[in-house]
Amino acid sequence: MSSKFRGAFVAIVTPFNPDGTIDEQGLTELIEFQVRNGTHGIVPCGTTGEAATMSHEEHHRVVELTVKAVAGRVPVLAGTGSNSTSETIELTRHAKSAGADGALLITPYYNKPSQEGLYQHFKAVAEAVDIPIILYNVPSRTAINMLPETVARCAAIKNIVGIKEASGSLQQVSEVIRQCPADFAVMSGDDFTSMATVLVGGTGVISVTSNVAPKEMAGMIAAALDGDLATANKLHYQLFPLMQAMFFDTNPVPAKTALAQMDKIGTAAVRLPLCAMDGGAQARMEQVMKDCGLL
Repeated sequence: MSSKFRGAFVAIVTPFNPDGTIDEQGLTELIEFQVRNGTHGIVPCGTTGEAATMSHEEHHRVVELTVKAVAGRVPVLAGTGSNSTSETIELTRHAKSAGADGALLITPYYNKPSQEGLYQHFKAVAEAVDIPIILYNVPSRTAINMLPETVARCAAIKNIVGIKEASGSLQQVSEVIRQCPADFAVMSGDDFTSMATVLVGGTGVISVTSNVAPKEMAGMIAAALDGDLATANKLHYQLFPLMQAMFFDTNPVPAKTALAQMDKIGTAAVRLPLCAMDGGAQARMEQVMKDCGLL
């Protein structure tokens, strides 16, 4: 079941119009750019998609639009997690009815549940909605680290088929792979560790950098999965400055700024409490993009 969650998936940005509404045409065109350039999967309504600032209606609409625009060409893994279990179930049910191939569920943030609480949360969602579920561990944003033992417990649940592991720790990635079934998809949530994650047995990445360099990220992960270390390594170091530039400010501010500079979206607008990059960081990022041949 988890074999579809393999390769470089893009944690896609949600383009906004100048008035703050969702730019539906812009999103459709961005998805087309991604699929045309070989991205292996699309992840709408994740952290990079600014899901935290979306109403339920907007969330539903973005997932529906994404499924329609992708039209079955690559898997759609919809972000449906929340720090409320009942809300997570509602969003996950909608993703299933909209035709998403899977749901990406973040560990509940702010509440700081225990490891048992995390397990019970994911178990409740998995039992309520029969859809492939990818867990999402990102301690830097949630104030909670889901331990490998907890991931392994969740992996025993039939429709929990993988994890986006964004602890940034290859030790933790390796421990998760060691403790979970062989067909459990372990995807990096950090572009920096994505190639290394594949080399220790992971299945790919859910990437921010793929927003601006989809072909290169897909090529790097495909090479790593094929065991072509020379190509994977070359692409990793080619992309490395760009990976760093995507975090010159809070994600997705740099990614949206870069896409606007590339004329891939109409405006770099983000929703408060995020705001535009300062001039210095923007100039540094522009230089990296020029060096990488994107501008």
